[in-house]
Amino acid sequence: MARNFLSPLTGSFAMPAAENPTVAMVEAAYRHHGLDWRYLNCEVAPDALGDAVRGARAMGWVGFNCSIPHKVAVIGHLDGLGESARIIGAVNTVVRRGERLIGENTDGKGFVAALKAITDPAGKRVVLLGAGGAARAVGVEMALAGASQVTVVNRDPGRGAELAGIIDPQTPADGRYVPWEPRYKLPPGTDIVINATSIGLFPDVEAMPDIDMDSLQPETVVADGIPNPPLTAFLRAAEARGCRTADGLGMLVNQGIVAIRYWTGIDADAAVMRKALADLGL
Repeated sequence: MARNFLSPLTGSFAMPAAENPTVAMVEAAYRHHGLDWRYLNCEVAPDALGDAVRGARAMGWVGFNCSIPHKVAVIGHLDGLGESARIIGAVNTVVRRGERLIGENTDGKGFVAALKAITDPAGKRVVLLGAGGAARAVGVEMALAGASQVTVVNRDPGRGAELAGIIDPQTPADGRYVPWEPRYKLPPGTDIVINATSIGLFPDVEAMPDIDMDSLQPETVVADGIPNPPLTAFLRAAEARGCRTADGLGMLVNQGIVAIRYWTGIDADAAVMRKALADLGL
């Protein structure tokens, strides 16, 4: 029996389904695993969000994704939240469990899964560049994955301190905020540094976070949440210093794998999903 998924999209992110990276990789996974399921891309205006959720519930949809600006607003239309979604305060994936719609957040989970192919976050000291929605998800999930310390580096002290103030009391990690001064110098002993900003995103592909690259040691793992281009200028510079790196395309694929697992109970083939993205030029 075919199942339908809703991916509410508004604002500037309203691409035809054939050009949407998430649609492409999820549909490729369904085909590969022989699932008679569909992942549909729909644009939903903010004032119609409640109607969209009620429609998905009434039609028996097993789940859907939410993009900006619905990630917070959707919470008021759900029956409960997973642990990390509750701490983050945002939902990007909804799962039907019985008759209840439960909000989850797979962004940070996908990042941690991709990173674990290189290093285990447990016990690591992390520097997180940025304090926006992506940084919030990544910071919380890194803390829940066992990072001993998450230092949030951000130019806006309000947002930076807010994120550190979420991580510190609600996870086992030590959360702290440091102002992002020009040429930020990584503290000695940094195990993992993560760019969770939009710096370096296409088309501004040569832009790099303003940090002192001389403070980056070869034993430090460097990760970038940007999927396009996968190999950012920041990652290229880190590799030139001998660092191991993790790209944003791995985060995108793995968050999709987590969502598909929530919905179907299977572990989708990452290679199939990554090829679908490569076919789009990512």
